[in-house]
Amino acid sequence: MRRLSARTVPVAAALAAMLTVAPAVARAAPQAADVTTLHFAVTVGPGEQQCDIVGDLYRPAGATADAPVPAILATNGFGGSKDDLTTAAEYFSGRGYAVLAYSGLGFGGSGCRIGMDSRAQDGRAGSQLIGFLGGRDGIAFADAAHTRPAAAPDYVARDAVDHRGTARDHDPRVGMIGGSYGGQIQFAVAAVDARLDTITPSITWNDLSYSLVPNTLDQGAGVGGPVPGVSKLTWTAALAAAGFLTPVQYRSYREDPSRLAGCPNFMPEVCQGLAEGVTTGTVDQHVIDTFRATSVSSYLPDVTVPTLLLQGEQDTLFDLREATATYRALQAQGTEVKLVWQRFGHSSGGTVPGENPGAGEAWDPQTQYMVQRRTDWLDHYLKDAPTPTGPEFAYFRPWIEYTGNAAPAYAESPTVDVGAPRTLALSGDGKLVPADAGAVTEGAQSLYTLPGGLPTEVSAPAVAPAMDVPAAELPGSAAAWTTAPAQAPVDIVGGPTLRLTMATERTLDGSVADSAVVFAKLYDVAPDGTAELIDGLVSPVRVLDPSEPVTVDMRTLVHRIDTGHRLRLVVAGGDVNYRGGITAHRVTIPQSSAGQGLSLPVLSSVAPNVFTE
Repeated sequence: MRRLSARTVPVAAALAAMLTVAPAVARAAPQAADVTTLHFAVTVGPGEQQCDIVGDLYRPAGATADAPVPAILATNGFGGSKDDLTTAAEYFSGRGYAVLAYSGLGFGGSGCRIGMDSRAQDGRAGSQLIGFLGGRDGIAFADAAHTRPAAAPDYVARDAVDHRGTARDHDPRVGMIGGSYGGQIQFAVAAVDARLDTITPSITWNDLSYSLVPNTLDQGAGVGGPVPGVSKLTWTAALAAAGFLTPVQYRSYREDPSRLAGCPNFMPEVCQGLAEGVTTGTVDQHVIDTFRATSVSSYLPDVTVPTLLLQGEQDTLFDLREATATYRALQAQGTEVKLVWQRFGHSSGGTVPGENPGAGEAWDPQTQYMVQRRTDWLDHYLKDAPTPTGPEFAYFRPWIEYTGNAAPAYAESPTVDVGAPRTLALSGDGKLVPADAGAVTEGAQSLYTLPGGLPTEVSAPAVAPAMDVPAAELPGSAAAWTTAPAQAPVDIVGGPTLRLTMATERTLDGSVADSAVVFAKLYDVAPDGTAELIDGLVSPVRVLDPSEPVTVDMRTLVHRIDTGHRLRLVVAGGDVNYRGGITAHRVTIPQSSAGQGLSLPVLSSVAPNVFTE
């Protein structure tokens, strides 16, 4: 999902390729591909709806029936179109791939409503495009009215059997690329069509109900917990606006007025979820079930193709926990999968030098680290090339200085569990202290939440964090604990866990309307007292019964607390990007309770007493 703020960049910039940069190899300048714009007649949904999809087919130089080439299928991020994929398509066609870049349903001149990457709509549509790449005629046309048939390509390499070993008609050697909305579609297509050979989804979701209505309380193995979440208003509203307005640019509402009826350009549950989020701060089970049905978490056993997952460390829309949950599940079922935590995400404010190409920038595997990672993966699985596919897990370290290619900033690991837990206790004097240091004092802090779920702070919205808005919290709206200055750098890699005991002035009735909602945040405090919310990440927590301690699985991060800096934990009563609890509460957090504290995943090189005065 993209094109929503000055800090989001084209899908092409979200795509990636190799972890360890291979030695530079001299290559001849690629020849330009022949590009043909086509319209595809596809049938989707349980109602067998007819839709038009517009796409650009790139035929690389030298591709013929006697010299066939593998293919790549790609679609846009949310609010975008096939044109966003031009530089990626030019790059891969220059490397000998046929590329079909298309506008997804509901976007960029393609017909029908936005399906939120559902298998029944977007997955089926992508499957039919795979058939076209495999030589199926009768689907492509030179015009939107579907009156002038266009022949399927005869220059795409074919497979004798599909990914599961079954002989299939029109089976091309094909992989997919794309980021955000163009990432989730890859799971949907892979789940319904075993002819797809490999996927490389980036900065996308595991469970859309968690993405848009998260609760970081007791998540368990995945990201969706049993307690209703907290509506992420700014992102939800921005996505809804992008979906509503996209057809205006292409006159799609005029050509198909039915897309304006009900929930314009969306399935009804999207408008229902938006309305419920604004009024109640959460959504009902029907909306949650709909969001989860469009998420890979609900059909992971059907995804069996080799998968390269790329997720952004700076991403307040789809956080690192989402890709990590997908990775763990695929790995557990035996699917070939590798994971990269790149720096670039929906909240990164642009591309990272030497990591991903910028908007409209040509792709270069020699100078752009992630381009090489993606290229080597596809060459390995689509060309049977002896290129490496990289380590099991890699993550970008923003504290590492480098010039040119970002490779030196990446660390490699055979496991995603890099950080070892280090627990800090919440002391009654407002300090975060090592749990085994014996320096915890008795005490308590209280905070207030506002009625109607109103925010208790002023800050830049998540969809435009580059806005120069000084952050400020209302007095009495937050509790905070701060470490001593770090005696050496503290490298945090993973998801912190917060164990809290909370109490409200009166007994809650157990309903969502009467629940207590708070927001856990981690700040890096500089020696001059300036506090920065680490990567803009906020962990919303909805508690129905505060009589028992709660475990908060905070947002995953990769961050260094430098020497002389402090780490601050804040539990706030509201956040500008969320609709909090509807009922106002006074929440008290007692300190020195047994088992209460913040567990940080830190690298083993960090000394035990690093936060001791």
